Formats: sequence, C-alpha cells, structure tokens
Amino acid sequence: MTRILKFFKPFVGFILLAIVLLFMQAIADLTLPAYTANIVNIGIQQGGVETAVPVAIRESQLDKLLLFVNDSDQAKIYEAYQLVKPDTAMTDEYIEDYPLLADEPIYILQNTDNTTIETLNPIMGKAFLAVSSIQRAIDNPDSIPDDAPFDISDLPDGVDVFTMLTNMPDNMREQMQATMAEQLSALDDSMIIQSAAVAIQAEYEVIGVDTSAMQNSYILRAGAIMLGISLFSGLCTIGVGYFAAQTAAGVARDLRRALFKHVESFSNYEFDQFSVSSLITRTTNDITQIQTLIVMVIRIVFFAPIVGIGGIIIALRTAPSMWWTIALAVAALLIVIVTLFSLALPKFRIIQDLLDRLNLVSRESLAGMMVVRAFNTQAFEEKRFDNANRDLTNTNLFVNQVMAAMFPMMMLIMNVTTLLVIWVGAYQVSQLTIQVGDMIAFMQYALQVVMSFLMMSIMFIMIPRAAVSADRIADVLETDPSIKDPNNPKNLPKAITGQVEFQNVTFRYPGAEADILHDISFTAEPGTTTAFIGSTGSGKSTIVNLIPRFYDVTEGAILIDGMDIRDITQHDLRETIGYVPQKSLLFTGTIDSNLRYADESLSDTRIEEAIDIAQAKEFINEKPDGLTTNIAQGGTNVSGGQRQRIAIARALVKRAPVFIFDDSFSALDFKTDSALRKALKEKTSDSTILLVAQRVATVKNAEQIIVLDQGRIVGKGTHEELMQTCGIYQEIAESQLGIGGLAG
Repeated sequence: MTRILKFFKPFVGFILLAIVLLFMQAIADLTLPAYTANIVNIGIQQGGVETAVPVAIRESQLDKLLLFVNDSDQAKIYEAYQLVKPDTAMTDEYIEDYPLLADEPIYILQNTDNTTIETLNPIMGKAFLAVSSIQRAIDNPDSIPDDAPFDISDLPDGVDVFTMLTNMPDNMREQMQATMAEQLSALDDSMIIQSAAVAIQAEYEVIGVDTSAMQNSYILRAGAIMLGISLFSGLCTIGVGYFAAQTAAGVARDLRRALFKHVESFSNYEFDQFSVSSLITRTTNDITQIQTLIVMVIRIVFFAPIVGIGGIIIALRTAPSMWWTIALAVAALLIVIVTLFSLALPKFRIIQDLLDRLNLVSRESLAGMMVVRAFNTQAFEEKRFDNANRDLTNTNLFVNQVMAAMFPMMMLIMNVTTLLVIWVGAYQVSQLTIQVGDMIAFMQYALQVVMSFLMMSIMFIMIPRAAVSADRIADVLETDPSIKDPNNPKNLPKAITGQVEFQNVTFRYPGAEADILHDISFTAEPGTTTAFIGSTGSGKSTIVNLIPRFYDVTEGAILIDGMDIRDITQHDLRETIGYVPQKSLLFTGTIDSNLRYADESLSDTRIEEAIDIAQAKEFINEKPDGLTTNIAQGGTNVSGGQRQRIAIARALVKRAPVFIFDDSFSALDFKTDSALRKALKEKTSDSTILLVAQRVATVKNAEQIIVLDQGRIVGKGTHEELMQTCGIYQEIAESQLGIGGLAG
C-alpha cells in the first residue's frame, strides 16, 4: 500500500480536514453518555439538584449544618453566602424566588464560581447527611446504627437534639465531627451529593422553590444540549463523508490516469508480462478496491481509535472498579479477529488472480465467439467459463463465510458485555459505590469501545485485499518500459526523405532462447517499395515492427535518413511513419472519426484523397450515412476487406515519409489489391513503402523484394532477379502463380 502513497499527496488537505472533523465528532459522541448519566443521576434521582451547595437555605437549617462543620470550613461557607432577612432592602429581590423570605431569614449563595462549589460540595454534603441522619433518628429511633457518633435514644422527651448539640463542649463536637468524617470517607463526592440532594430538595420545598419545574428545567436543558451535540456530530459526519469521497474519487481518478498513461508507454514486451485481461482488472476492480478502502479508512480507521481510546479513558473515570469488563470484551474480540483473519487473509490474493483468470476466459470467449460457433464448442467454452467462475465463487464463499461468522460473534460479545456491566453495576449501585447514571454511562462507553474494535475489524477485512490490489497496481506503475526515449534526443530534419536502413540487425524476443532475426541488412530508398515475403514465422512482421520501435533490436542498428532510431524520441519517430498493422483494428465511432484518428483537424480533401487511394470510396458512398456511418467495437459491423481499406486510408492521411503495410492487403481481392497498389504508387511516389505480404502478386512489382527464411535474408532483388537466383522465392511463386505466372 505504501507504494502508491504519492497519489495521496494532492489530497492531504482533505484528509487533515476529515481528521479534524472526526476528532470533533468523536468528542461529541463521547460526551453524550455523560449527559445521559447526568439526566439519570441529577435530573431524575436528585430532582435537578446538581450540587450539595444549595442556592438558598434557611438560617435555622444552616445553623444545624454548621454543627458538623469545623471552624475553618464554616468561614468558607459564610464567605460564600449572604444572609437576607425579611423586610430589608434585599427582600424584594429574592422574595419571588423564595417566598419563605417574607417570614424567615434565608442565606443566599453569592459566590457561584466552580472553585467555591467544588470546595463546599463535600463540606456541606456531609453536613446535610449528618443532619438528615439525626432527623431520621428522631423520627425513627430504631434506625440509629450501633456505630453512630452520638446516641439520642436516651434523651428525655421534649429535648431538642440540635439545641443539645449546640451546647455540647467543643472537644466533644470536634470528636463527633471527626467520627462523622471517618464514616463518610468511603463515599465519593458524587454519592455524597446524591445523598444530600434529597435533603436539599426538602429544604427548597420549605423555602417555596418549585422543585418540579427545577427538575423539568434541568432535564430539558440537558436534553437540548444532547440534541445540539447530536446535530453537531451529524454535521461532522456529513463533512467527513464529503472529504472522504473527494479523496477516494480523486485518488482513484489519478491512479487510473497514471496507470493508463504508463501502460501506453509499454512495449510489446511489457504486454507479454501483463495480459490485457489482467491490466483491465487492475484498472477497474483493483482501483475500486482501493477507492472503497480510502473512504472506509478515513471514516473508520481514524475515528475508531479515537472513540476506543477515549471511551476507555472516560469509562475508567466513570467507574474504575469495572475496568475488567472492558478488558474482557476486548480480549474476546481480539481472539475472534485473529482467528478468523488467519483463515481469510491468504485467500485475498488468490481472489484477485482468479478474477484475472475469469476476465481472461470471458474476453477470449466473447472475442472469439464466431470461432466458437463455427466449431460448435459452446459447451466446452461454457464449461471453461464455469470452472473459472466456480473457482472464484468458491474462494469468495469461503472468505465471506469466515467473515460472516465474525458479526454474530461480535454481537454476542457486545450483548454479553452489556449484561455483565448491568450485573456488576447493579451490585455496586446497591453498595452505594456508583450511581445508576454512571452505570448506564459506563455501559454506553463499553459498547462504544467494543464497537470501535468492531469497526476496526471491518477494516482488517478490507485492508489486506486492497493492499493486494495496491501491489498489483504498483507492479504495473513500477514496471520500467524496456523501450525508452534517449536522455538527449536528436531532432529529425524537417525535410526528411524516409530512407530506412537495417545494419546487421539481430533480434531476440525478451525471454526467448534463440534469435528470431539474424544479421539483417538492407536499405529501403525513398520513392520505392520494399516488400518482404517468406514462409509463416520467417520474421517478416518482426522486421517491420522494429522500425516504429515496438521492440528494440538486440544487435545492430536501424537508421532513418542515417540517424539511429534509438537516438530520437518515439513520438518523433512514429510521426514519420504511416502504419497499418497485420490485424486491422478500428475504434468505436464513425468512419470519419477513425480516419481522423491521427489528426482531428484534417481537411476533407485529405480524407477524400486517402479513401480514394485505399479503394474505400465506393463502399463508403454506398452506405446511407457515408463517412458518418457508425463503426462498432473492433469494426465488427464491416467486412474484413472494408476494415483493411479503412485502416489503410487512416495511415495514408498522414502523408508520412515512411509507410508500413504489415500484410494489410490479405483480405482484398486481386482486382482491389492491384488498383490500390497502383494508386499508392502514384500518390505516394516520394515515400518509402515497406510491405509485408504472403502473395507474390502483391509484391512482384516492388523495386526491392526481400525473401526471408527462418529469420535470415535468403534473397534480395526484383521479381525477375529473384526468379533467377532465389530457389525459395521460385517455390513460392510457382505455388501461387503456376508455370504461366512465372513468365508474367
């Protein structure tokens, strides 16, 4: 995967923006369980009372609390509160909120900064618990525990306990305060606040505060905040999706463009290494795999660790005693993931290779459908396709079955984790170790952690397969073309004549054990036709394919106007050549678009002249749409002879100094062949023509005929000369023309 990282460089900005949005989305998602806990703990259980520091308290009630507060802490309380008495200047300001102020002095909280609240929370919370305990003991003496710091069961009737405690000696009060602090030390601040909230609610009701409205206000406010956070998280998700899609589509586009451009520079040797079907698979399916992965990586791989790590940290803060439940769930997940992936990962490269095979079989069968039908081998081809398809299907099924087993197991782990958290949490709630809301929040965090590992496990499915695809693409991109332009190319003269000279050329196909051409030397002069003839496999097409540098010579040199073709750029070289391949290939479009393939700006006069020379004018004019007649893929909707003539005309419109016809007249009848060669001679009299043919009638009028046999020149000269000097040529001529033809 690292081999194609350079294609991500233009999209680094998008990726960074997506990561920022993912970070904010993760923070938002991790914040929601805390608000859920607050709604349960504060909104429901505590009636909207957020702290153990009441905003208002009766003077008489505060006096009771101060009995259980040491002198230094009492000073802090007095500093935070202000006493408001009835019928004073401040009464009107507060009496609407606290109606009891009309009859009784009330302390109003003035200092509400967080530091003060955090300082007073445990102080006043413990005092509220002490006062509540005494009040319960007064109401129900049997509820007094044996280890109570004071015993009021033996007090005479009518004695006020708090008055008695007020008159208690200082040393006894300090001892009572110390005992109370020791007993309450096991409770954390949240449990103290929750326990004190009941007493604070009762105090608010006495003062005249609408506690129901306060509770509803807190729940609605927390709910509104959660809704806002959810909307913000949704917007972040949309933004991440946009940037992920932009990045994935952009990288895929650049990869396809780079891959296609690089393949265009391949010589035939590279095409022998990578089959066409494999290159198609790499350009389509493999890049699609990477595109899908990029979207998932940006949306999941960056998001899941943030949520997972953040969830673990916050969960441990929420309920540290239950950390082992998350550890157990994660361990179970890792065991499942490692086991399943060890079975599935080796199959991913096999899948891509099998997909190549399926594409190859499909392409061969469809392209050769006429041959298949001619030999009645439809059943054989169906079986061949079925075997390739079945192999791919079985491998895919194995991988999918393995992966399908993962999700039920993940859900089982998640459900068991939920039950475990509820079971353990319920026990701790009963022991006053944690609050119900904290247990719910911990459960949500645990599920977020498990879900993040589940999301990452999905990536573990996609990453190996996409990594295989990335390697396959990189293999193509990193393949160095065997035919390259020179570092310091030479320029062809503007007035190029087109002389082609072979100097002791020897050629061996890459990877072959023996040479296919041996010491080939000849010169093709401008204004002449040099024809190549010989038995099948003698090297005729190989010779002419060396001129445009489809392959490079193994030894020797090929010169155009005295300049080695390896010293000029491939573009400049091929600009001087009009080439008609052995297999006439037409592109999807129209006849006109095929003729203008080399230059769309060609004049109609040039087009007309070319089709006239190629003897294509008659059949084109017979078609209803003429030059705008549609051409199907590969030119399958025209005959072989028509296809050859269009291909010849396409080369002729270039008016190149050198024309190469690689057995391009084979589908023409003798009359059309003769007329075409005659027109060619007249209209391209200044060009060098190199012609490969199987028919003696096609080459007999050439100024130079080169006879090849097993890659060697065994005859060179005109038809008449070769009939006298070359036995192989004589055999070919006699077999095609007969005795009478030898004289003509």
